[in-house]
Amino acid sequence: MSLTHLNARGEAHMVDVGDKDETRREASASGTIRMRPETLALLAEGGLPKGDVLATARIAGIQAAKRTHELIPLCHSLALSKVEVGFELDEANACVHVSATCRLTGRTGVEMEALTAVSVACLTLYDMCKAVDKGMEIGEIRLDTKTGGKSGDYRRDAGPVEAPIVTGEGESGEVSLGVRCSLGEPCILVKCLAELRERLGVGEISIPFSSLERADIGGLKAALKARDERFAGLDEGRVLCAVNQVMAGNATPLTAEDEVAFFPPVTGG
Repeated sequence: MSLTHLNARGEAHMVDVGDKDETRREASASGTIRMRPETLALLAEGGLPKGDVLATARIAGIQAAKRTHELIPLCHSLALSKVEVGFELDEANACVHVSATCRLTGRTGVEMEALTAVSVACLTLYDMCKAVDKGMEIGEIRLDTKTGGKSGDYRRDAGPVEAPIVTGEGESGEVSLGVRCSLGEPCILVKCLAELRERLGVGEISIPFSSLERADIGGLKAALKARDERFAGLDEGRVLCAVNQVMAGNATPLTAEDEVAFFPPVTGG
């Protein structure tokens, strides 16, 4: 077995993937941050001084995955089609389990993007909680699964696998996000996070997809403003937006059952 990032002289170099076939590739990674039980309780109750901890860590993980090539010297810049970051609060073991899944159709895998998303999400959790608990420990960051590419599929503790990992895709190959909305018709689930939720007094709302004049973020903002004047503030430059946990702008297209989150910029320190 040879290391692809070393040339014949043993020098590090970026691998040329131009001749590889484009295939659908997906990778999932996980990690853990351990803390005092009191810290976990504050996190769960939303009682930490920096605000919405999990929302901030989720956005940080997503942004990190998209910028992996800027952090890891020999990684390629990739057009990711999906980045999903999740958290599980484990009260019995006083820790938060962090997971990330990345996907694209391209010529190289997304293992590093998933691992980077988990790492930065864990670091952000530490930053958000360090005011009350500087003894937290981050560990167990690892690749759990990967599919696609010449090297085949991989599942931790199982080695190479022939069966594809279930990703929620239908027979057509399109991603199925499940039923997100509470209405009896196709709609968009809108979430307002952190300080924005407090300012607007709205945490979550479903908007009928048919009420959008244009099927994009700009059209959604217009429908929200027509429904309630409080949403006029969404046009402020400091309000950010993500569609299905991927950063978006006014021209980003929408489809029925998408989840759209609006939130203020986050800062550390």
